[in-house]
Amino acid sequence: MPNTLNAPAVQAVLNRLFAAAADDDGHVSAWPADRPLEGADPQELADAMESVYMPVSAEGGKLLYALARSARPQTVVEFGTSFGISTLHLAAAVTDNGSGRVFSTELSLSKADAAQANLAEAGVAAPVTILRGDALDTLADIPGPIGLVLLDGWKDLCLPVLRLLEPRLAPGALVVADDITMPSMAPYLAYVRDPANGYVNATFPVEDGMEISCRTAGAAG
Repeated sequence: MPNTLNAPAVQAVLNRLFAAAADDDGHVSAWPADRPLEGADPQELADAMESVYMPVSAEGGKLLYALARSARPQTVVEFGTSFGISTLHLAAAVTDNGSGRVFSTELSLSKADAAQANLAEAGVAAPVTILRGDALDTLADIPGPIGLVLLDGWKDLCLPVLRLLEPRLAPGALVVADDITMPSMAPYLAYVRDPANGYVNATFPVEDGMEISCRTAGAAG
């Protein structure tokens, strides 16, 4: 059984990206000193943070690969491409499954271009479509059933994106949310952990935490 994640080209790109992320000091691009970053809208934030990596951890990436290999989703949706580290793991899994598509969305055009180049360099670009723009717009028409979702974009938008996708989630679909230790993830966690909303959850202690939710209610459109 193939494991594209271990292919030399994929490992070379991942090693380069993880090394760059480790050296990233989180410094944003030019921003007016008299204006708090907290007041920026999503596009302004994306532009200001176009050089900031914000990746999943290495262990989190392996978990994504394993989940996608096991669940064998035909449609994978990723909210928050950044430089494509998580996208590479998902693309490797879909490649090894032999079928399926990954739809990823990114608000920063420069990051989307960089991620596309990284996927091509790794040799796993074929199953991936990077949607440029606001996820609430670009993901509105992704057809179901959606089998796996990764939520790793702006944290205050994770719940709205999930609610947007819910009518198209397949029964048993997996929803993975990264960075759940951030305070801004509280509304999302409260929602998926409420049994009335139709999920069964498990928390994984990878860096910054991941919440794995299985959709037990509803049907895909």
